[in-house]
Amino acid sequence: MTYLETAAQFYQEVAQTPLLGLCCVQSTPLQLPGLQIPLPMQEMNYGCGTTVHPTELSNQPTVLYVGVGGGLEALQFAYFSRRAGGVIAIEPVAAMREAAARNLEIAATENHWFDPSFVEIKEGDAFNLPVADASVDIVAQNCLFNIFEPDDLTRALKEAFRVLKPGGRLQMSDPIATRAIPEHLQQDERLRAMCLSGALTYEEYTERIINAGFGQIEIRARRPYRLLDSQTYNLPENLLLESLDCVCFKVAIPEDGACIFTGKTAIYAGGESFFDDSAGHLLQRGIPAAVCDKTAAKLAASKPAEIMITDSTWHYSGGGCC
Repeated sequence: MTYLETAAQFYQEVAQTPLLGLCCVQSTPLQLPGLQIPLPMQEMNYGCGTTVHPTELSNQPTVLYVGVGGGLEALQFAYFSRRAGGVIAIEPVAAMREAAARNLEIAATENHWFDPSFVEIKEGDAFNLPVADASVDIVAQNCLFNIFEPDDLTRALKEAFRVLKPGGRLQMSDPIATRAIPEHLQQDERLRAMCLSGALTYEEYTERIINAGFGQIEIRARRPYRLLDSQTYNLPENLLLESLDCVCFKVAIPEDGACIFTGKTAIYAGGESFFDDSAGHLLQRGIPAAVCDKTAAKLAASKPAEIMITDSTWHYSGGGCC
């Protein structure tokens, strides 16, 4: 079998018999007023973080969710769209589509506001999304793209870019590796299906997103995910995997490169009341201003004695100090 066939077989198994402890299934799902998550959905929460960011879901967006899983995040997105077809869920594994449909029927009995028509489940995969060009506001995936080998990841990212409207957002949560994963683990197809051996480093992951055409990336969260210990995985030393939540915008890539926001700020401490870099960044003396990593490096190089650059918080959701 190919590694994708191995992954499909694995997720057929866990659709029929939920595997407790897979990804972050033990974590508490996002709490929203009036939203009840059915127990079967919680048991099938095969994700490593969240792609649902409430402050970004105004105006009833059309969401394309890739890899429906047990339907948990599809239900959460439907909470904001609340209309027929507001969420389109794409899933290649028939058993998982059937499980998600059952779970959404249960959700309808536990949530008075929800109708199963709010989520349209379609057969398909990340490489051939069954929707038109520039037709959705948001594409989301949780702990799926890390399974793909690098060239397939690029295909999936470009396909997400194709279906997004201009200014649309690709919202992802994936494991990343703190150093390159050895070849013997990358080639273990079952470990790859379990989201344990396909992760790229942060630098490789973000580079592929930018190469697919996304001009801006915002990091929403970065935290420990799993430890590949040296004895179990035949490694010279332990290898930490992290979970990265990010939002990637379909906007033009600036001439000097894409903007990646990781929570850095720039603080001007010079003798004037403000500093203007003549490139759109105005820094008031003593007040932190959110900047992308690219701008942070330029400002630090231009005025090292007058501009302080704070470390990445890995938690950025727009705006400045307030």
